[in-house]
Amino acid sequence: MIDKIVQSMREAVSDLRDGAAIMISGFGDAGMPGELVDAVIDHGAGDLTVISNNAGAGETGIAALIKAGRVRKVICSFPRQAASHHFDARYRAGEIELELVPQGNLAARIEAAGAGLGAIYTPTGYGTLLAEGKETREINGRHYVLEYPIHADFALIKARAGDRWGNLVYRKVARNFGPIMAMAAKCTIAQVSEIVPLGDLDPETIVTPGIFVQKIVRCTVPAQAA
Repeated sequence: MIDKIVQSMREAVSDLRDGAAIMISGFGDAGMPGELVDAVIDHGAGDLTVISNNAGAGETGIAALIKAGRVRKVICSFPRQAASHHFDARYRAGEIELELVPQGNLAARIEAAGAGLGAIYTPTGYGTLLAEGKETREINGRHYVLEYPIHADFALIKARAGDRWGNLVYRKVARNFGPIMAMAAKCTIAQVSEIVPLGDLDPETIVTPGIFVQKIVRCTVPAQAA
């Protein structure tokens, strides 16, 4: 019997190791698996590469992971915002590396990893500092930059509900990067608000099929149920 349910956040991240590349879903707080990130902090793994839309803000989530000194590198499209002081401080001190990727390119490179592509050509970034040292090509009169897929060892994602096979549905904009990150990681861990019996999810509404999910854990914190 296939059953991917684990009983705690701590158990869900137990396989993490130092030096791992971790994708973390979310657009701001929407779709960000805060409890899984907290479990990573408690786990103790360090020297991590974090792949996400932003570099965290305030005192929770990715910001807390950076504050704890666990992150070696961030790959993201939006590293700075009003409350991104933990990233700012460590970056200015030379304690953290940044790979800045335009948001569309970030999504496309993650999708390329999930689709098994070797590389993609994108017009975004051509003629800018972001294209320095990269292969470029003119195709049908337009200039493109060669970009490589972004893979990860783990993806931490948040969904609204799932079943024991790992099939997932999302809540509105909380869907954001979760589905593509699930396809691009060796091990996807999904934090959900509800685990339903097998067959209760309408197949037409399932966004992430269970084949892309290795572990599923229910979040019991009411404030994070959305």
